[in-house]
Amino acid sequence: MKIEIRNGRLIDPKNAIDGKHSLFIAAGRVVSTGAAPDGWHANRVIDAAGLVVAPGLVDLSVRLREPGFEYKATLESEMLAAVAGGVTSFACPPDTDPVLDEPGLVEMLKHRARSLNASRVYPLGALTRGLQGQELAEMGELADAGCIGFSHADAPLPDTLVLYRTMQYAATFGYTVWLRPQDAFLARDGVAHDGEVATRLGLPAIPACAETIALATITQLMEETGARVHLCRLSTRTAVAQVRAAKKVRLPITCDVSIHHLHLCEIDIGYFDANCRLVPPLRSTRDRDALRGGVVDGTIDAVCSDHAPVDDDAKQLPFGEAEPGATGVELLLPLALKLAQEDKQKMADMIGWLTVGPARIMAIDAGHLSAGHAADVCVFDPSAFWRVERGALRSQGKNTPFLGLEVPGKVRYTLVNGQVVFEA
Repeated sequence: MKIEIRNGRLIDPKNAIDGKHSLFIAAGRVVSTGAAPDGWHANRVIDAAGLVVAPGLVDLSVRLREPGFEYKATLESEMLAAVAGGVTSFACPPDTDPVLDEPGLVEMLKHRARSLNASRVYPLGALTRGLQGQELAEMGELADAGCIGFSHADAPLPDTLVLYRTMQYAATFGYTVWLRPQDAFLARDGVAHDGEVATRLGLPAIPACAETIALATITQLMEETGARVHLCRLSTRTAVAQVRAAKKVRLPITCDVSIHHLHLCEIDIGYFDANCRLVPPLRSTRDRDALRGGVVDGTIDAVCSDHAPVDDDAKQLPFGEAEPGATGVELLLPLALKLAQEDKQKMADMIGWLTVGPARIMAIDAGHLSAGHAADVCVFDPSAFWRVERGALRSQGKNTPFLGLEVPGKVRYTLVNGQVVFEA
């Protein structure tokens, strides 16, 4: 199948391309950009006039809810949601049921995902058996089965010795450890940021130091073990400063932030809006602004959706009892585009937050349109606005703080391996 995408604005941050160029695809790979190859005859031509042609987006956290939580979402529904959002590659955390701590489970997940012919799925293996924080998982076998890194998801890992041993083992074999920095004891039973809003609403709070103390421990263990660590979902301004300092001394550390935390703050909880019950909690406006600054100056390496579909029954509860999480994979591009417009950032830089940065963290060949490489492409209309409504979301989870909001950016085509897997 030969496809030509013409008349669009081609943006490829990795190759420093930003201009009106045609994209030529054959046999699932990019053949060239700009001039047509000799003897070129396309089977299909996509007119991208007025549209942006970009690499397929790469997302660092998409929960598929399979196996075990099919009442929240299914593999089919979330894979469709991903391609509808222009996401062609993503990592999925190990907190399924059963936990992704056995090679057979990882292989089954990858096989099921491949059979759907949609986005590329990259599982994260569990750091410890059952995410119980006691025994190390079989990292070698999980890596052989296809895990790109090892995570404890949102499960607490309070035993510092176990964390030390996991980082030692990971460093020995060159694996990346994915950690969300949070002190389990300081955060115990908390549901909101320790600030004025939590006090006024009478909600159990999580202080900012729960993140920064845990992060200080992680960086100390990195120095001791030499482990490579990716920090998931930073939420505080002090944590951004800590990461900036760690990078200055060349620690092998990367980090990301969820798109929700770049737009929202503790005030958005309003009167107990359970859609704003997130992990980590929404922080202060100063924290939010510092996170934005960290993205712009490169301290934060990538922006992710932190997609976590939740069933309606689990959200229609008092704030403190509601299950945390929000659907986000379909909103990643529109909300990033909105952020870039608000902060007057170049569109090429914004696309880099969603492609080159996360692909580098995952150590995968994605997020670019280089000749000879897989043709994973997102074609979107940056000037098309749409309203975030339950019926407009393809994810089985309809829980998002942005319901009712008009957002820019509508995906028109998504290609994976040179095949059109979504068209609107």
